[in-house]
Amino acid sequence: MIKLYDSELSGSCYKVRLLLHILKVSYETIAVDFISKEQKTPKFARLNPFGELPVLEDGDLRLRDAQAIMIYLARKYDKSNTWFPDAAGPMGEIAQWLSTGGNEIMNAAGARLVKLLNYPLDLARLQARAHAVFQIMDDHLADREFLALGYPTIGDIACFPYTALAGEGDISLKPYSNILRWIDRMKGIPGFISMPGIPAIQAMV
Repeated sequence: MIKLYDSELSGSCYKVRLLLHILKVSYETIAVDFISKEQKTPKFARLNPFGELPVLEDGDLRLRDAQAIMIYLARKYDKSNTWFPDAAGPMGEIAQWLSTGGNEIMNAAGARLVKLLNYPLDLARLQARAHAVFQIMDDHLADREFLALGYPTIGDIACFPYTALAGEGDISLKPYSNILRWIDRMKGIPGFISMPGIPAIQAMV
């Protein structure tokens, strides 16, 4: 059975849990104490020398990085071939948003760490950068329902958690009506599960 080294409060771990639930793939979680930085210990470094969550094991395969893990799960377990379809154009479009979810949107994740766990980071700078990427996303979503294709993909999942959790970094999503509607569409996906901190947002009509 798949093993997921996991923290309930990690948006990156949640990405993987969410996809596993949507794909109806059985797995077991191994809890890692993120708050006490267990992922930074020498013991955990044997699993991931970068000291980051999540880590997934499927048989003899071990993977780090939520985006890489989602690619693997989609290609191996998605019988519909929609979450990361095997066509060059769609794969490229999805990969763009996988990159955004693992990079620019992490400014919102950093702001959340400052507000919740008192990390010594520049909150104002993180918030400003998060607002910049949210404006780009909101503009992009003005004439479409999902980020990459006409239906949800792992590109959407990559960007979803730390967008939906933005309020915990004292970043308001009220200016971004298209993002709010996208969040509600994501919550309507069959198999959707939530995580602590994601509010029940009512999208603006």
